Amino acid sequence: MNMNFKRKLPIPKEIKEMYPISEEGIKAKQRNDKDIQDIFSGKSDKFLLIIGPCSADREDAVIEYINKLRVVQDKVYDKIIIVPRIYTNKPRTTGAGYKGMLHQPNPLVSPDLLKGLIAIRKLHMRAINETGFSCADEMLYPENHRFLSDLLSYVAVGARSVEDQQHRLTASGVDLPVGMKNPTSGDLSVMMNAIKAAQSSHTFIYRNWEVESTGNKFAHAILRGYVDERGISHPNYHYEDLEFVASLYAEANLANPAVIVDCNHSNSGKQYLEQIRISKEVLHSMRHNNDINKLVKGLMIESYLVDGCQHVDEGIYGKSITDPCLGWEKTEKLIYEIAELRK
Repeated sequence: MNMNFKRKLPIPKEIKEMYPISEEGIKAKQRNDKDIQDIFSGKSDKFLLIIGPCSADREDAVIEYINKLRVVQDKVYDKIIIVPRIYTNKPRTTGAGYKGMLHQPNPLVSPDLLKGLIAIRKLHMRAINETGFSCADEMLYPENHRFLSDLLSYVAVGARSVEDQQHRLTASGVDLPVGMKNPTSGDLSVMMNAIKAAQSSHTFIYRNWEVESTGNKFAHAILRGYVDERGISHPNYHYEDLEFVASLYAEANLANPAVIVDCNHSNSGKQYLEQIRISKEVLHSMRHNNDINKLVKGLMIESYLVDGCQHVDEGIYGKSITDPCLGWEKTEKLIYEIAELRK
């Protein structure tokens, strides 16, 4: 093999023992898990907002952002449950570019996976200890989920990973809501098959163990748009798209039918300001169709302290170094508007 085995990394149990979650953190996560799972089960009609930076690039700015979300959450709790995005792993289409805090705790310094594992755990711990938020992260590497499994309240499987069997089987053994994105091709049958696989029980190899999962009844769909064979982005959040997904769920006989609409990526054509309009269009569709209203549980929005994005070496505090995001002022206004529309 043309690999240089640099060092053996600690297993998740060892990292968790080095950086244990506090008793208050455990209680906060239990409360958050119940709030979120009640939305997916239909026990609660609150609306879910999975919101935050495209990538968590630096601890101080992310924590400042999440503290701001905490203030807003306390004001809209009767209508909205906020789950901050702390995405510490980033898929790269060609393999080039910033791969997230797991790889580079400092985006300007060479990758260090040991420092990265510690950095992502400490960041999620700060979030829950300082704000009471247990957050969302992407399951880019299924084997790494256990490093954060006691800190997260939501997991997403990305458009490039949703066809992968190990992602599907691991999702079946996760006791949190797991969103399965439609693939970049837009084939919704792939997404529905991923949900079915994740909701089923399996026996498989995970971290050198033979394991048996019981199935994840909260595995669900995330619609993020798609790209055609000519590289043109197409949305799939419109009224007709949501109606169609409702019909797919009805045919599939899956537990807890649910959709989260990703307002950025190919749904917005990466025009980040379009997230505001898209959010409101989805809410409009929900008001005019009871099946859609039952199906759509929330939105995914990319947002940070400063509008837009920057090159990694520009150094603007709180501005995305990957996809462009809504700045804080627009974000705060949008959350209050969504709460008002949920009356």
